Amino acid sequence: MSEPRIIVNGQSRALAGVPAHTNLLDFVRDLGLTGAKEGCAEGECGACAVLVARPAGDGSRWTPVNSCLVPAAALDGQEVVTAEGLYNPGGISGGISGADPGHLHPVQHEMAVRGGSQCGYCTPGFVCSMAAEYYRPERTADDEPDAEHGPNGFDLHAMGGNLCRCTGYRPIRDAAWALTTPPAHDPFALRQGEPAPAAASTRMEGFARPADLAEALELLRERPDATVVAGATDFGVEVNLRGRRAAYVVAVDRLPELRTLSPGSGAIEIGAALTLSEVETALAGSVPLLDEVWPQFASRLIRNGATIGGNIGTASPIGDLPPALLALEATVVLTSADGDREVPLVDYFTGYRETVRRPDELIRSVRIPQPLPGLTAFHKIAKRRYDDISSVAVGFGLDVVDGTVTRARIGLGGVAATPIRARATEAALEGQPWRRETIEAAAGVLAGEGTPIDDQRASAAYRSAMLGNALRKLWAQTAEREVAR
Repeated sequence: MSEPRIIVNGQSRALAGVPAHTNLLDFVRDLGLTGAKEGCAEGECGACAVLVARPAGDGSRWTPVNSCLVPAAALDGQEVVTAEGLYNPGGISGGISGADPGHLHPVQHEMAVRGGSQCGYCTPGFVCSMAAEYYRPERTADDEPDAEHGPNGFDLHAMGGNLCRCTGYRPIRDAAWALTTPPAHDPFALRQGEPAPAAASTRMEGFARPADLAEALELLRERPDATVVAGATDFGVEVNLRGRRAAYVVAVDRLPELRTLSPGSGAIEIGAALTLSEVETALAGSVPLLDEVWPQFASRLIRNGATIGGNIGTASPIGDLPPALLALEATVVLTSADGDREVPLVDYFTGYRETVRRPDELIRSVRIPQPLPGLTAFHKIAKRRYDDISSVAVGFGLDVVDGTVTRARIGLGGVAATPIRARATEAALEGQPWRRETIEAAAGVLAGEGTPIDDQRASAAYRSAMLGNALRKLWAQTAEREVAR
């Protein structure tokens, strides 16, 4: 096992002596690379964004992440590029091989000449998110651009997790849409044709990255006090804002046994350590309900780190995925040194942030049974359209045959101490004709589900009203589709 190190802007940097709770942002800033900033310390502003070389088929992809959340130790053996590395001023940060020292990167140039930077605090984070989209292989010229996609194929959602409070977004959009195709000799583009660094087996004081699942499970058996992390998008907030210091951290995000996806005929099995961005890409629209979740789940920066297992494992009552997975009747596969066991998701949550998972177990995968429901929808009520925590989330999975509801599964978030199934509403729908009178009666039942509370996001009365309205909205959407036909 070699000494833990991170390749930062082309230079190998030692992790020796770095405390386990130190995040990547503090690590690179301590190196003198102060472009990345701490704005919110919880992954909402993107001022801390950096690029990481992640696996993509036989090659790699520059992937932006929130450096304020991920432990530096979790990047052992990995390749990181900051905004300084894109500019690559010789003698300050080194740089990726072949980068042109002393010259602005095309993204930085367009941001400068089009007035995309004012105070500059957010600019390095924007630049890293924009650079990832600049190098996205699928980005091509678009003959029919819209408000969110430029004529160069640039997807503005690539910057959805970056906030600016003084420049305004129009010049930043102009800079994004002015970017051309990377030249053939661009070293960052060429780098994507090579494999990403393999996951390192790491041991540091208070931190471990096991080499495989068997080693991870043995560690958990030896250390029942261990905290399991993958993307650390929840754990990182606890460290930054609440001063949490785990006795021992076990990173499982790169375990190969947890990073598979099997589209079997009986069930779709999704590895727990796949990031949400990876799951979205791999499923390629095959689960329509989840396609409605992805755009509303935090930001691209968060989805590039957050995992499907982590979102379930935190057992938050306001997590976005559980309501949708409950509507799909998903199950959770738990694994330990004693073997696997499969638990219906509806039985997985036992209390506020409590589950049936034992300290020696890991979430191995999530299984979604096939066939999928014929009528699905995900409704999230929050104060912002994107990148916000839900006040109420509702996942619908219904089958309507010859005008009658033959099966109904409804998952709810934000209205109880755990994500729950709306069983009374499901019973009120099943066997009934799919028409307005049925919807109105069932909406009244749905408004009474759960035990909503008053808090800073919404009142209990508002949450109840939104539950009933979610079913009415589903009815209106299906009626619109019927008219469109």
